[in-house]
Amino acid sequence: MALMQYRTPIMSFTQCSRKLFSFGNFERVARFSSKIEGELLRRTVLYDFHIKHNAKVVPFAGWSMPVQYDDGVASSHLHVRQHAAIFDVSHMVQTKIHGKDRVKFIESLVVGDIQSLNDNQGMLTLFTNDKGGIEDDLIVTNTTDGYLYVVSNAGCAEKDLKHMMKSAEEFRSSSGDAVVELVDDHALVAFQGPESVKVLQSGIKDDLSKLTFMQSKQMCVFGIERCRVTRCGYTGEDGVEISVPAERAVELCERLLASQQSTVRLAGLGARDSLRLEAGLCLYGNDIDESTTPIEAALTWTIGKRRRALADFPGAATILKQLQEKSARKRVGFLSEGAPARGGTAILNAANEKVGEVTSGCPSPCLKPRNVAMGYVPTELSRPGTLLKFEVRKKLFAAEVVKMPFLPHGYYTSK
Repeated sequence: MALMQYRTPIMSFTQCSRKLFSFGNFERVARFSSKIEGELLRRTVLYDFHIKHNAKVVPFAGWSMPVQYDDGVASSHLHVRQHAAIFDVSHMVQTKIHGKDRVKFIESLVVGDIQSLNDNQGMLTLFTNDKGGIEDDLIVTNTTDGYLYVVSNAGCAEKDLKHMMKSAEEFRSSSGDAVVELVDDHALVAFQGPESVKVLQSGIKDDLSKLTFMQSKQMCVFGIERCRVTRCGYTGEDGVEISVPAERAVELCERLLASQQSTVRLAGLGARDSLRLEAGLCLYGNDIDESTTPIEAALTWTIGKRRRALADFPGAATILKQLQEKSARKRVGFLSEGAPARGGTAILNAANEKVGEVTSGCPSPCLKPRNVAMGYVPTELSRPGTLLKFEVRKKLFAAEVVKMPFLPHGYYTSK
């Protein structure tokens, strides 16, 4: 069964986003999306399933994706924090990298120490360019099945695939052994929330208490073979992402929704965005892009110590210089009250001079009446407790720099 189909959207991105939700930060990501009304968009294999469950659908990164369901974004958000919910993330790019030199190959493109990964362990890493800018963030898993399993962003799909394919061709021309395979016969379902693993365990023979954060394994899930279950997610909560044969993705979601172990709901992009923001996680195209370095983005931890010593990743000269001397600006978190700051909102100092810009922001369902946001400010203004201001619709609102995440992560790290 094909993973994607082409159809025509009913409304433009801007029309849908303004009507359906007020939590998201999709305006900038829309640059990667189809912005012309009537342009063809792709649908995941779960599209009809979403419509059946009254999803409100918007164009996102070239796909028609559910942004919310009847319960609304805030309710859906809180349900994930307390129980369990299903997200369709099949628009994301799944690839496999084969060959005896696969680790050497991927390390020529990213900053992470992939060589250090244990069997069936993954890590978040970054594609960087020669200037040190971030081309995309991705998860690379070292499987025991003879390949690296890679998941990257839908908004960068064409760019990432072209980059990997071209780089692999050049790598092979220099006698390297690496082949990139696009996984187009599997959907990807994120099942998130503190009760998600309890629900999933009822349909899996493997002991999920032995699968800790960022570990991955091929499993049979509710009788569905060839599933890869990875304990990770984009919400800050415990949960998994399941790569499932496309033709059985609906069956998997139906089994999860029918669980007696918890009240399981469907959730859309709106809740996914507000959840990741509370968790302090970046959205590519908003909080990080080709103009930001890992040091500026407060993602220094993604650069492995061995990689720093070897200085052999793209943009190493710029990135390591910033690491040693400090960067001029830094991504920070903010708490505020009143009108929420959105992407593009000006950040002002005590003298009302613009010193930065918000990259993502929304009302926090878990921290009412406060809003959460992140953005870039001069490094000297990045210390937690620093008081700044947001200019929202020509009015000024106090904003305090705080540590992220805004809420403690619920990742499962040990038994």
